[in-house]
Amino acid sequence: MTLFAAFLALCVGLSLGLLGGGGSILTIPIFRYALGMGVKESIGMSLGVVSLTSLVGALRHWHKGNLDLKALVAFAPAAIVSTFLGAKLAHFVPGTVQLVAFSLVMVTAASFMWSGPAITAPAGPPPDHPGLHIVIVGVALGLLTGIVGIGGGFLIVPALVLFLGLDMKRAVGTSLGVIALNAASGFAGYLGQITMNWTLMAGFTAVAVVGVFAGAALVPKVSPGQLRRAFALFLIGVAVYILIRR
Repeated sequence: MTLFAAFLALCVGLSLGLLGGGGSILTIPIFRYALGMGVKESIGMSLGVVSLTSLVGALRHWHKGNLDLKALVAFAPAAIVSTFLGAKLAHFVPGTVQLVAFSLVMVTAASFMWSGPAITAPAGPPPDHPGLHIVIVGVALGLLTGIVGIGGGFLIVPALVLFLGLDMKRAVGTSLGVIALNAASGFAGYLGQITMNWTLMAGFTAVAVVGVFAGAALVPKVSPGQLRRAFALFLIGVAVYILIRR
């Protein structure tokens, strides 16, 4: 792996460590435009990288008591199955369509990041029958992850808060667990459809993991609001670039 690719991998890890998300949103454009991969190769390999880096983040949250295993079990199965199916369906979706959809999702994620974590759990116990809501969100998210390659933390966190009554810290930690499982399922779905550059993936992931820990250490030293808004503007810029270059 080149020094340039290592620097970009470090940036991905820093974003995950500082913001708890943004892995696939950065990795896919890096693989596609900076490293010259094909669209489907970029999505498939990104899912492998994001799965492992999110797993590291999820384990850190679990160690701190911020990962809810019951919520993970409630949310993950439908998302895992639909992610795998979405990855298989992606074979029939033109790469240009995937990039356009990816750009639109980036803009949506940017709007969530700009507004900040304003979601709070409803007063009292969570909804009486959250199962159907969780399944619907899980299926929709899984298809989006499999076809477009987005981890979807900006959708998972609100669902965990609103439907399962988690506080924000546990929702973020549990979200990383869901992303790790979803991305692994999507990666498995892409196996056999694309050519994987295993050496690049391994090196990229290793450096990104280092960035995760470095980013987490920097959290107390930066303004989260300013960081989110700066990242949101950056996402919009990348989305516009993708739409122009697609």
